[in-house]
Amino acid sequence: MAQQDERAARAPLSRERVLRTAVDLADEQGLDAVSMRRLAERLGVVPMALYKHVANKDQLLDGMVDLVVAGIAPPPKDAGWKDALRACVLAAREAMLRHPWARRVLEAQAAPTPVLLAYTDATIAVLLRGGLSVDLVHHAMHALGSGAFGFSQELHQPGPGPAPAPSPSVAAQLAAAFPHVVAVATSRPHDAGSVVGAGCDDRFEFEFGLDLLLDGVERLHAAGWSSSADAG
Repeated sequence: MAQQDERAARAPLSRERVLRTAVDLADEQGLDAVSMRRLAERLGVVPMALYKHVANKDQLLDGMVDLVVAGIAPPPKDAGWKDALRACVLAAREAMLRHPWARRVLEAQAAPTPVLLAYTDATIAVLLRGGLSVDLVHHAMHALGSGAFGFSQELHQPGPGPAPAPSPSVAAQLAAAFPHVVAVATSRPHDAGSVVGAGCDDRFEFEFGLDLLLDGVERLHAAGWSSSADAG
């Protein structure tokens, strides 16, 4: 192990090596553990050496998430647009599960990088090759939103962890006061192992929403829908 560390320390420093090491660090210890100092220590260099490859922390984070996005499996070429898009989105979700910190970086970016734009462009191409109009694709992409990258944005800001379960007496009061909410909320346990981020965005819920959206887009496409006709 010591010999491997020594060989790694002697390996030439490059932008790709810096980014891949930063991704490994974030995967192991979380995004907050990634700093220029910590990264330099792992690479066996002085912090200033990193600035030859990344100008600042924001550029480092952009490069890290670019690596994640670049690793998303492309959609199958022999599938229809609906199946291809579904496979593409679920492949993105697998990437988010492997790198749970990436969602936070994506949501904080001020502007998309060329890598993110290329991914979005390829996603749009799937729909256009399927014969959907540019008008319908425009609105479908808006509806898909962050789902194109494999996660759903919550309407609320989640806390640092799951909320504690209420005491039996409080649970009974809630059930009496809000029976319908409680009945729906407790109807199915969520799979914590497939949640991207916090909240209840597990794989089942994500696929349920994705399929509803794709079915709706398919129906509109078959009907020859356009936004101008709908507005009229």
